[in-house]
Amino acid sequence: MSDAPPKLAFDDNEYLPAIAQDADSGEVLMLAYVTPEALERTRETGRAHYYSRSRDELWEKGATSGHTQHVEEIRVDCDGDTLLYLIDQEGGACHTGHRSCFYRTIDGDVVGEKVFDPEDVYDE
Repeated sequence: MSDAPPKLAFDDNEYLPAIAQDADSGEVLMLAYVTPEALERTRETGRAHYYSRSRDELWEKGATSGHTQHVEEIRVDCDGDTLLYLIDQEGGACHTGHRSCFYRTIDGDVVGEKVFDPEDVYDE
């Protein structure tokens, strides 16, 4: 049984936070923001697209690094103001080379796995 699609509550800047979670393991990999256009592109292509607030541009996850996110399902929270992308992650999700952006504790202990060297991937 399917209800009507939920109304999405984009903020005044037309952003919604989107949590990327590994569809198999449940590991939270990253949080980024989407605009209506980024969400539309994600739904059209099956690959995660986000909006960079610092660069003021739409981007496809993995377009530069090759570490893409294939979206298996998109869920919406009860208030319609947060998305959950259940994904199949190719390579690392974090630009630092870690599998997850949540690779440190609040005390600075590294608890996550580094899966690639960013210097080999990005021109920084």
